[in-house]
Amino acid sequence: MRVTSIWDNLAATALLFLPRLLSAALVLLIFWGIGRLAYRLIVRLPKLEARAPELTHLIARCVKLCLVLFGIVTALGTMGIEVSALVAGLGLTGFAFGFALRDIISNTLSGVLIIFFRPFKQGDRISVFSNLAFEGQVVEINLRYTVLDTDEKLIFVPNSILFTNVVTVRKAAKAV
Repeated sequence: MRVTSIWDNLAATALLFLPRLLSAALVLLIFWGIGRLAYRLIVRLPKLEARAPELTHLIARCVKLCLVLFGIVTALGTMGIEVSALVAGLGLTGFAFGFALRDIISNTLSGVLIIFFRPFKQGDRISVFSNLAFEGQVVEINLRYTVLDTDEKLIFVPNSILFTNVVTVRKAAKAV
C-alpha cells in the first residue's frame, strides 16, 4: 500500500507541474522567436549594414543571445524556480569574467568603435604614438588587432592602443 501512495503522489505532483512546464516552454519559445526576429531586423538595417557589415552581425547575435538568456531566466521563474539567486550569481560571474578578460574586452570594444567610426581604413598609412611608436600601412582591421605592414614585417597593434593614443593618418592615394 505504501508504494502505490508514493507513485500516486508522484503522478499527482507531475500533473500539477505539467502546466508550469508547458508555460515555461511557451515563454522560452516566444523569447527565442523574438530573438530571431530581432536578429533579422538588425541585419536588414540598411544604414548600419552599409557602414559596418561585420558589426551588424555581431550586434544582432548579441541582441539575440541576450533575449534568449532573458527568456531562459523568465522560463525558470515561470516553472516556480527561485531565480533571484541565479541572477545574482550570473551578475557576479559576469563581473569576474569581465575582470579576467578586461584586456580582450577592451580591444574588442575598441575594434568595434574603430570599425564603426572608421578614423582610418585599409591602405592608409598610420603612425601610433604610445610607449612605443608604430608606423605602417593598414593591412587589416579586425575586432582585436589592427595589422600594420612596415615593408619588412607585420605589426599587430591591439585596438585599445589605437583608440587611446595619438594616431596620425596619411590617407591612401586614390586611383585616378
